Amino acid sequence: MVSEMAKPMIMGNWKMNNTLAESKELLRQLSVLLPKQTDVEVVICPPFTALCGLGECMPEGVALGAQNMHPAASGAFTGEISAAMLKEAGCRYVIIGHSERRHVLGESDELIAAKVSACMKATMVPVLCVGETLSQREQGVGAEVVKSQLIRGLAEVGSAEGELVIAYEPVWAIGSGKAASAVQAEEMLQVVKEVIASYPASIRAARLLYGGSVTPANIHEFSAREIIDGALVGGVSLKADQFAELVRVTSESTR
Repeated sequence: MVSEMAKPMIMGNWKMNNTLAESKELLRQLSVLLPKQTDVEVVICPPFTALCGLGECMPEGVALGAQNMHPAASGAFTGEISAAMLKEAGCRYVIIGHSERRHVLGESDELIAAKVSACMKATMVPVLCVGETLSQREQGVGAEVVKSQLIRGLAEVGSAEGELVIAYEPVWAIGSGKAASAVQAEEMLQVVKEVIASYPASIRAARLLYGGSVTPANIHEFSAREIIDGALVGGVSLKADQFAELVRVTSESTR
């Protein structure tokens, strides 16, 4: 069950996979397999090279998202992409601060905060990712890490009134095949709710997702928790039948 007034969301992060032709084929398969009547918001986040092509043929009920953006409006930032470019391609959502951006590519909390602010100013919806590593959890500082990432990531929001999604993705669960338990996810998202309680109403109303080795076999455990409003999924989102099953199970759990 999702929290009051929050529409459940299943978001697929395709990461660095699929050419444009492969992306169109996956979208075609999804358009056939996704439930036609559902109260779940479905979002796909393909690589940059597929955004414009898919933006022109998105099926009804599926929103387009990007995997990253640069906070500047324009300039000498080779290889980067701006909010305006993403919006023109048809994007409504932007994943910001994913653990792979933080830990593999070295993004700082300050850069992530600038991206969140720029995304909201462009009237798109940032999907702010937070999560601890295995060593941080074992040291008992996981909650403090998530609090810090969240506070710093929202540092430039101020009194902005814009929609926000927050995804708790424990780094130790992403791509490992070992998901956090529903209880562990619920406990950390409760920490998130406590942090955002002092922010403007639009931030307090953020939808809270879980991400990290989500599959059709375990999605019901997360969707049954009142505080969890859906999932941000990686590998399973590349398999049309399994992704559609996530949507179906999530929809049924909200009835």
